[in-house]
Amino acid sequence: MNRLQEKYKNEVIPQLMKDFNYKSVMQVPQIEKVVVNIGVGDAIQNAKLLDEAVEELAAITGQAPVITKAKKSIANFKLREGMSIGCKVTLRKEKMYDFLDKLFNISLPRVRDFRGVSDTSFDGRGNYTLGIKEQIIFPEIDFDKVNRTRGMDVVIVTTAETNEEAKALLEKMGMPFKK
Repeated sequence: MNRLQEKYKNEVIPQLMKDFNYKSVMQVPQIEKVVVNIGVGDAIQNAKLLDEAVEELAAITGQAPVITKAKKSIANFKLREGMSIGCKVTLRKEKMYDFLDKLFNISLPRVRDFRGVSDTSFDGRGNYTLGIKEQIIFPEIDFDKVNRTRGMDVVIVTTAETNEEAKALLEKMGMPFKK
């Protein structure tokens, strides 16, 4: 079992049950999945950029990404329906906890001028979205082999009903929020 998963079972569940007065362990919110997405808008002109993004995302998450395609044609962007424009990975269970542990403890502290993540990025249903500007904060990415810096979106989907419950869950799991 992962270090973060053990922390959730042994420390976070009892604390949340006490804080929110849950009657059952099943009421305690938990992290359902983590979706990591890279949008490569330049892939329209150059398909190699998408291949690089797929390789980097696979290295970061330890799982093969799915290539995302355009849902609609947009003439201004020279985009046709069905063109490949990005890639995403959905992490669950063990790999999800591994990724979050690495994100909270290794990658986020490596961000320049890092003071904590914003606590306003909740969507009202207990999910958190985090934008990362550079992929080089992850230890798996070799800085010398990077041709261009890419950002990515990390969406943490929880079973929490409200933003307060989700924030308490992520805070106790070790998410470095701004003070």
